[in-house]
Amino acid sequence: MTNAGTGLAVLCVDDEQVILTSLTDQIRGHFGKRFSYETALDGEEALEVLDELTAEGVKTLVIVSDWLMPGMKGDELLIEIHKRFPKTVKVMLTGQADSVAVERARREAALYGYLQKPWSREELLGLIERGLTERGGSS
Repeated sequence: MTNAGTGLAVLCVDDEQVILTSLTDQIRGHFGKRFSYETALDGEEALEVLDELTAEGVKTLVIVSDWLMPGMKGDELLIEIHKRFPKTVKVMLTGQADSVAVERARREAALYGYLQKPWSREELLGLIERGLTERGGSS
């Protein structure tokens, strides 16, 4: 399932496979072998992936999540993740989120950043870099 050799992971969550592929390619292209890269197509799958990573001793440093997905919305997912992994850098990337959901994620999930789709590669990578530096996960 994972390339858990690094012990550190980035998880991208979106209900569109093409978005997941693009995100993962951009992030992997920038960070290389520093992390393992995981994906999930919805919130439930994301929580399962996090459980598996944790069981393998892998620390998930960054979550990039869409907001509008079947089942659990992105703000709900990020709040649940925050309860279990408060230091994880959480980024919401979506074209659909309303301001109430973004504010709720900021307040209840310590949302680090929010980007609109289509996103800028430089903006996404810069946001992740700053989040890792500020939250002490860049090593």
